[in-house]
Amino acid sequence: MNIAAIQKLVRIFCAISFVGIGISHFTHADLFVGIMPTYLPWHRELVWLSGFFEVLGGLGLLVPTWRRFSAWGLLALLVAVFPANIHMAMNEVYLNVDWLPQSRIGLYVRLPMQLVIALEVWFVGLWEPASQPPSRD
Repeated sequence: MNIAAIQKLVRIFCAISFVGIGISHFTHADLFVGIMPTYLPWHRELVWLSGFFEVLGGLGLLVPTWRRFSAWGLLALLVAVFPANIHMAMNEVYLNVDWLPQSRIGLYVRLPMQLVIALEVWFVGLWEPASQPPSRD
């Protein structure tokens, strides 16, 4: 399997992940409202806004002409929501989901995982191997 094929598979996974999580910002908004830092206003509206951009960005990764713009937008979104992850870790705030382990270590693991997700977005939306022309798939 060549790098372009791997990139395509990871792109599909990344897009599905962002679209799915984005939709859950609407279907389970209370989960996300509960982890919002108290210093931010309009918790529900910000949850909806971030969900909207997660869906839009995820779909955009699948459209070649939108891919780079979508990747930059998703990277900006990951930076924008990072304070909520810090807030969760520092204040021991958990997502109230039965299947998700509730541990302080898990809250701190979320922090570097945001970097992994950012690298994934970069790989599927911005990185182009030097030996290949820009992808149009």
